[in-house]
Amino acid sequence: MAVIKTIDLVGVSGESWRDAAVQALKEASKTIRGISGMDILETSCNVSDGEISEYLTHVRIKFRIER
Repeated sequence: MAVIKTIDLVGVSGESWRDAAVQALKEASKTIRGISGMDILETSCNVSDGEISEYLTHVRIKFRIER
């Protein structure tokens, strides 16, 4: 029987929401083995002087617990 664990992260990018999700996955991959999926939960942004300054993507990373 397998057990799947999840963690929530928020990726940040100056380019796009997609890139913010990629950044979150890249960072998680540095310390988590066996990542099997990722859900996009929410997107938002920070605004400065009337323009988008940062794109934020809230993701849920899924991975199997190793025995």
